[in-house]
Amino acid sequence: MKTCKTRVALNVPPDVIRNFRKEIYGYFLKAGRDLPWRKTTNPYYILVSEIMLQQTQVDRVLSKYPAFIKAFPDFKALHRASLEQVYKVWQGLGYNRRALSLKKIAGIILEKYHGKLPSSEAELMALPGIGKATASSIAAFGFNKPVLFVETNVRTVFIHHFFQTKAKIDDAEIVPLLNETLDRKNPGKWYSALMDYGTMLKKQYRNPSRKSAHYSRQSPFKGSKREIRGAILRLLVSKSPLNQHQIIQNLAIKGETRIKNILKEMCNEEFLREIKGKYKIT
Repeated sequence: MKTCKTRVALNVPPDVIRNFRKEIYGYFLKAGRDLPWRKTTNPYYILVSEIMLQQTQVDRVLSKYPAFIKAFPDFKALHRASLEQVYKVWQGLGYNRRALSLKKIAGIILEKYHGKLPSSEAELMALPGIGKATASSIAAFGFNKPVLFVETNVRTVFIHHFFQTKAKIDDAEIVPLLNETLDRKNPGKWYSALMDYGTMLKKQYRNPSRKSAHYSRQSPFKGSKREIRGAILRLLVSKSPLNQHQIIQNLAIKGETRIKNILKEMCNEEFLREIKGKYKIT
């Protein structure tokens, strides 16, 4: 995902822009998804949903978001919880570094911002695990700010409508169109409509975003470091503490040296801590 504030003059006729808006909102009115984080403007809830949605399909987030909010309804509850408790609720979403980031964010918000999430993109980007696009999403959905950002579904929509005969489209070519079409009074609603329309397009057509200059295939999960890290966390949530030998035995994954290196890496990143040769979640 990518953000940009560049404003470029366009040669797209006004009626084309109007019809585009009408089509996107028309589809949203008939087939917009009923998602729980769209029913709130609570910045904490929006933050949780946007972190969960990073590189993760909506259906998987739908199965975890309500439980997470119930277990940790605000920054105070999340900060007070142990990392082990947070991982236990997070299990199944993958990319566990995001859970650690949320935990760290809760502490920062309580200490530096008196429990209130900042609304500026610059301050949001300074928080752990939040890049430009996530910061812009939070600004749009949590604070109704008319920011410009391109994510995979938004990219799909604009490529399908405006770049059908072109390949290797850069996001910089999409941003001026996004700027022209943006609903500045209801930016959150507009981005929701774009994302739902993009999801529909991906089901009906061979993913149009493959024509993007930024498109890349995700590396296989099976056998990856990410798979092993997730397996270690799941194991330590259910059985903790364990030493290296016990972890290796329980995982039944080949590559003892690799697992030892990953354990060391996870300790350095504050996922785990080692006490007297045994590992547990921090």
